[in-house]
Amino acid sequence: FVQRQIADLEAAAAALRAGMAELQQRMRPRFQETFADVNAAFAECFQTLFGGGRAHLALAETDDVLSAGIEVIAQPPGKRATTLHALSGGERALTAVALLFALLRVQPSPFCVLDEVDAALDEANVRRFAALLRAQAARTQFLVVTHNRTTMEAADTLYGVTMVDNAVSQVVAVRLADLPAATTNGVVH
Repeated sequence: FVQRQIADLEAAAAALRAGMAELQQRMRPRFQETFADVNAAFAECFQTLFGGGRAHLALAETDDVLSAGIEVIAQPPGKRATTLHALSGGERALTAVALLFALLRVQPSPFCVLDEVDAALDEANVRRFAALLRAQAARTQFLVVTHNRTTMEAADTLYGVTMVDNAVSQVVAVRLADLPAATTNGVVH
């Protein structure tokens, strides 16, 4: 009885190893294809967010692509190419957002939550971020936590929490499309 049980376990282990080998064989070309797609989208998103420059993803040296690490190489306009560690906080934030948007372009998600990713960005970078966010919103619904006015202006709906009587919080929602256009000196905003 024990001999049959051992034989069954050994057969099951062999079947599992064969299945894993087959799965890895199928995963390698799929990974390489997806990696190339994400790399191309990352380069585009990076150039859009930085207003130029170059960036790419590189696989760390290894025998197997499935166990390789991925390095992010970025070259903001006017600077030399470097890894993420040598970038400023704002440059790192923009590079990370470029990678996130690249991933969402290749494999869209129904929604994405971003929590103050624009906090370290200057006004010009926030405008480019908001424009790319708006374009990406055609495929993914974004919930963005921000205090930045320019980012808020790119939204369809704003949600806020305010304190009312008796220290009770109340959620307020405003659809920007429902608001009348504001005018200043005859100019519609």
